[in-house]
Amino acid sequence: MQGKEKIKNQAGSGAGKYRRQSRSDFLLEKLRSGESLGLRSELELTVLLSIPAILAQLSTVVMEYIDTSMVGQLGVDAASSVGLVSSTTWLFGSLCSAAGIGFSVQVAQEIGAGRERHARDIVKMSLVFSLIFNIILTAVGVMIAGDLPRFLGADESIAPGASVYFLVVMLFFPIRGILFLSGGLLQSSGNMKAPGLLNILDCVLDVVFNLFLIFPTRAVTLPITGVSVTLPGAGLGIVGAALGTGLAETVTTLLLMFELLYRSKMLRLRRGEGFHMEMAVITKAVRISVPVALQSAALSSAQVVSTKIVSPLGHVAIASHSFSITAEGLCYMPGYGISAAATAMVGQSYGAGRRITAKRLAWTATLLGMGMMALSGIFMYITAPQLIALLSPDAEIRTLSVIVLRIEAIAEPMFGASIVATGAMRGTGDTLIPTILNLISMWGIRLPMAAFLAPRWGLKGVWTAMCMELIVRGILFLIRLRGRGWLRDRK
Repeated sequence: MQGKEKIKNQAGSGAGKYRRQSRSDFLLEKLRSGESLGLRSELELTVLLSIPAILAQLSTVVMEYIDTSMVGQLGVDAASSVGLVSSTTWLFGSLCSAAGIGFSVQVAQEIGAGRERHARDIVKMSLVFSLIFNIILTAVGVMIAGDLPRFLGADESIAPGASVYFLVVMLFFPIRGILFLSGGLLQSSGNMKAPGLLNILDCVLDVVFNLFLIFPTRAVTLPITGVSVTLPGAGLGIVGAALGTGLAETVTTLLLMFELLYRSKMLRLRRGEGFHMEMAVITKAVRISVPVALQSAALSSAQVVSTKIVSPLGHVAIASHSFSITAEGLCYMPGYGISAAATAMVGQSYGAGRRITAKRLAWTATLLGMGMMALSGIFMYITAPQLIALLSPDAEIRTLSVIVLRIEAIAEPMFGASIVATGAMRGTGDTLIPTILNLISMWGIRLPMAAFLAPRWGLKGVWTAMCMELIVRGILFLIRLRGRGWLRDRK
């Protein structure tokens, strides 16, 4: 009774503070204080945290869409050059992102446990660690840039462009690492709004930089008015696309760092609070992040192998494969947004010692993700011709891309299950088993099936293999989520 009364009094004394908070902050505060939320409030919290995270993810895909569309205007060779190295870029990007996950999870758990001072110490450690790691990653990327296109099986017509594009992208990776980290840290504290808005700004800036960097100086007719104006341009082609993305990410990173270190209620810098590197924190971060990094490396490496499977099918197949992956991104990004929200909610519940609530929130988020991605799959099936038309003017590429997108639409709900369940489990620090499940699914099912079907069905065979693998993967993750092993204590 005394414990309940204490919680009640704390809630009452903080009522004024709650009223000044956003609804999501109010619900998270109740969650951390031990109060019962109820199913309706848990669903509300999931939706409130997911919406900005979904917008952030969607803006990232829109940015890729814009890049791909603008590059598509340069011709099939330019599109093939970018598409060829895109899987390798994702490989490095996934490693870049994974480096900060172990710290973000710990920040969420420390906030849930009421240890905000220690959470701020972890933030400082993570920034140092991420910068060092991503400088090393950049050095590796720069070293392999020259030989990468030939390793992937490209012919001489697209190899030089692909190599230079990859090199420029890699030079911005230290900045990209801080971008991913700062966004993840803010999300772990429950602040989904700032990363969402700033990712949208990132998209807008990317458009602006691309307009001036990709194309040469040209006359442009303004819509509605019909007035013709001269738009200056550097005419850098696909290199301009890489530079535009990098410059946009640089501006966005600076703004995210300002939000994290100077405006965040829980994580901003305080005078007199120094810090030192704690081996226990770094060890735990490595333990959480390494399986994620291995998973990302293995899955992205599988994408590289998939590119090698597609490469012999010709330029049209390579470009269609790349464009279809970009178009599909619009459909699965809601799942990644909800996954980010699930990590924050489950992490804070787990840190507060509320295991039953953590499991309930995990299921709420996963079912919501499956529903959202079922709708997005229907959307992709219906609008596939329009989505691809935005990316390429080539009729042959459009026809093939529409076919494979409609094959993939079938798997979207189960893909959503695996995406969101992974985020929920990550909140407790459970990353090893999800990594194993992903590897079994990708390397044991997708790639062998794709290699078998590609010579027989072409690109349609590769995407059929992808569809079937994602359905199996979703089933495996739902089975894992149903158990209790992912909720056990982890020190």
